[in-house]
Amino acid sequence: MEKIIERDSSQKLYVQLYDIMKAKLENGEWLVGSQIPTEGDLCKSYEVSKATVRLAILELVRKGYLTRQQGKGTFVCKRVIPEGLTMHTSFKELMLDAGMTFSTKVLAKTVMMPDDDLDLKLNISADRHVIFIKRLRSIENEPVLLQEAYIPYQVCPSLLEEDVANESIFDILEKKYNITVTKIKDYIEMSYLTDEEAALLGLAGGAPALVMEQQIYSGDTQVMFIRSIKRSDRFRFFIEFERKVA
Repeated sequence: MEKIIERDSSQKLYVQLYDIMKAKLENGEWLVGSQIPTEGDLCKSYEVSKATVRLAILELVRKGYLTRQQGKGTFVCKRVIPEGLTMHTSFKELMLDAGMTFSTKVLAKTVMMPDDDLDLKLNISADRHVIFIKRLRSIENEPVLLQEAYIPYQVCPSLLEEDVANESIFDILEKKYNITVTKIKDYIEMSYLTDEEAALLGLAGGAPALVMEQQIYSGDTQVMFIRSIKRSDRFRFFIEFERKVA
């Protein structure tokens, strides 16, 4: 049974509303990516003022449960898992605030030999084949992210046949090939775009960009290396790792 606002309680109204809304987030009633009711609707539902509603929402935003988007509304961006470690690793959860939509263009999908220090980044020998997938991510037809993924060929040879434009590589590995991602190491830094990278992202050569390199593991085995280049003038990285011990 849902809690109600107790007006004779010593607890402030916005704190009570915060607890009610937090419970909806934690029990999955409000799903990640969904828009919560408007301030007006919350005022009517709980018979409280807009000031009370705003204080409760601001606290949930501060705690990372919600995100506010100018002109769009307030969206759910965090959920609590009963136990264990959960890594939110799909592109939408990793790169974008909730409520945004994106499209993907596959620029390359092939097999290659590791060059430069790729063999070290994948922890494989230099004579091993690697699956290379290069994708350009756009929001409302505006290029935002250039992503290169490298997977040792022996990890998942059939990955070359999958629809990586419309499916998350993580989901493909886990749901279709039972390769469970258990650990991710992230390295984030500012860099400057090459002329090729800048042209793909619609920027001038040498423009600053945010670069994230990820080493992805299944157990003790590294199964992927990803290099993501995101234009620094648009949108934010969104990375979420949660752990709740019962």
